[in-house]
Amino acid sequence: MQAIRSILVVIEPAHSESLALRRAKLIAGVTGAHLHLLVCDRKHDHGAMLSLLKERLLVDGYSVTTEQAWSDSLHETIIIVQQAEGCGLVIKQHFPDSSLKKALLTPADWKLLRYCPSPVLLVKTATPWVGGVILAAIDVGNTDSEHRSLHNAIVDHGFDIARLAKAQLHVISAHPSPMLSAQDPVLQLTETIEARYREQCKAFQAEFDIDDFHLHIEEGPADVLIPHAAHKWQAAVTIIGTVARTGISGALIGNTAEVVLDAVESDVLVLKPQALMDHLEELVL
Repeated sequence: MQAIRSILVVIEPAHSESLALRRAKLIAGVTGAHLHLLVCDRKHDHGAMLSLLKERLLVDGYSVTTEQAWSDSLHETIIIVQQAEGCGLVIKQHFPDSSLKKALLTPADWKLLRYCPSPVLLVKTATPWVGGVILAAIDVGNTDSEHRSLHNAIVDHGFDIARLAKAQLHVISAHPSPMLSAQDPVLQLTETIEARYREQCKAFQAEFDIDDFHLHIEEGPADVLIPHAAHKWQAAVTIIGTVARTGISGALIGNTAEVVLDAVESDVLVLKPQALMDHLEELVL
């Protein structure tokens, strides 16, 4: 988070003083990041509003530029501008779609999570970050180098947000239910599964100085446990990773990140493995 030098803030014309802009000001106020305000609209008739926002932000000491743009769709417009401006973070307010609309069309915010080459912060509530709880969700069961790198990025961003908001960081990982038919005896008992997962957590616990009180290993599917934990601790921000599955499998199964986005009552920061972000950048370019 500290390394982000430029933030793309998606401004909704009907909500110029948006929650997204509030979060961007909080982050930029600590990191000194530049703010690039974007209105996605075919009409390009929001110059006066953007000029007023820019003037106010400049008076408050922020570095800011503005733009109106439109490509083929909302998420494509955002991604094209993000790449052109070299923004290391996209912040957008999330407006949920109806169940019927989601059944017929893939929501724009889901597409943004799948295809955007940078981290995306979707703002859902006005709950203050300051003094709250930041929830970082990792998948300890995946131990390959790509997932380990993603886990580190999730916890690292969690600590950055916790520091800038003077908040507490809690880390959660789901583990599978025991299977009596499993060949490995470890997978036959909840206690032994949890013990294995905790053992796998020791490395990053030592690296990031996370004690057992702030680490939670629980049984069940991640898309159920994460919203439950976010509600239990009244998290202000939930940080998750995604492999951005697309195609038929993604449409039928649904990415955990997308399910969590709709289920939690907090802001959601979504990160991707570096290799995937590099691949998405190549597709855009």
